[in-house]
Amino acid sequence: MQTNFSSAQLTDPQMQASEKILRSCVHCGFCTATCPTYLLGGDELDSPRGRIYLIKDMLENGKPATGEVVKHIDRCLSCLSCMTTCPSGVHYMHLVDHARAYIEQTYVRPWPDRLLRSVLGFVLPHRERFRLALAGALMMKPLRPFIARIPAIGARLGAMIDLAPAHFPSRAVPQNVSLEGGLRGRVVMLEGCAQPVLKPAINEAARRVLARNGVEVVAVKGEGCCGALVHHMGREQDGLAFARRNIDLWIAEMDGRGLDAILITASGCGTTVKDYGFMLRNDAAYADKAQRVSAITKDISQYLAGLDLAPPARATGQVIAYHSACSMQHGQQIRDEPKKLLKAAGFIVKDVPEGHICCGSAGTYNMMQPEIAGQLKARKLANIARTRPQAVATGNIGCMTQLSSGGVPIVHTVELLDWASGGPLPEALAQSGFVHQPEPVLAE
Repeated sequence: MQTNFSSAQLTDPQMQASEKILRSCVHCGFCTATCPTYLLGGDELDSPRGRIYLIKDMLENGKPATGEVVKHIDRCLSCLSCMTTCPSGVHYMHLVDHARAYIEQTYVRPWPDRLLRSVLGFVLPHRERFRLALAGALMMKPLRPFIARIPAIGARLGAMIDLAPAHFPSRAVPQNVSLEGGLRGRVVMLEGCAQPVLKPAINEAARRVLARNGVEVVAVKGEGCCGALVHHMGREQDGLAFARRNIDLWIAEMDGRGLDAILITASGCGTTVKDYGFMLRNDAAYADKAQRVSAITKDISQYLAGLDLAPPARATGQVIAYHSACSMQHGQQIRDEPKKLLKAAGFIVKDVPEGHICCGSAGTYNMMQPEIAGQLKARKLANIARTRPQAVATGNIGCMTQLSSGGVPIVHTVELLDWASGGPLPEALAQSGFVHQPEPVLAE
């Protein structure tokens, strides 16, 4: 794609990076075949190629964002399926992130958008604030039909209430997990923000699996949100502030007793932490540290796939549909490791038809764009049902929350691995008859 940025514009490092990305696009349109919003509506401006034209025009001409541009950029899920499809290697993620930051600087949103985005940015990245908001959402469930009728914001408030679990999640109970065998690794594991409130059992399961395989998980006091939630809202400096805090804490461990890896159990967070090196490339104080952190960051499935795990401790054999989160398969290009781990643990693993299409979760997308998110959710659940699974496994808390009402229990991959290796049955499976299905006898 030909560009016409001025030399003055290209003194800005962000503009330089975006200009390079724009020039790599050859207009082929392959991305339209895998873009969820284009598949639903057929609008070229709701495809990656269409959005690229809008972004190019906005950035190249130095124009403030318009309502039309904002509408189509906001409809982008950042699922990154287009990046997997693109034969030219267009780094759409960095381009749309720049566009969102530019929109935040140059566009005044209508008050309903400003209000809801401010609330989400204030609440979600902070565990205790989110816990309080979750309690409020549970109390509001009986009033949901009335709240949904509030002009301008009702549909989105209704979506937020719908996403709240039926029962208030219990707090995690700290466990002392003894290492088995010799010490094989030393890692930290991101606790994050929403996941430890919604499903603390995920990281507890991961700790047990790691301990059984001789891996020490170091507790790092003070780390929190990876910054993804506000970063994808265009609040660039807020996202970088979260990143810097985590980097400082992790670098202290790396330079102290050393770390083999920084493990992430939410693939949406993993995509962002692995991008810290790019995000902070122009920060003299953090560029090198950010690169070091990104270099050793791994999804839990990546790390476990590199270990020689013990065979399952109990008979398995249940049929599991594996839902590959977009941030896993497109953002991190991790596709086979989770399925191989589940198969090695004795499960029968089935791929979900149209597995490359987003479920509609996408961070805060299912709250800010509930209509599109709802259509994608229905499409995903229908495809899951076609596999006739006893449970669904995935690697991202956002997908778990989005798909939890589908009738089939959904759990994190590491929860199944934990159960297969001797851990407790995940709560989501306890009432489903999961363990009562016929199980094959393990070979001696």
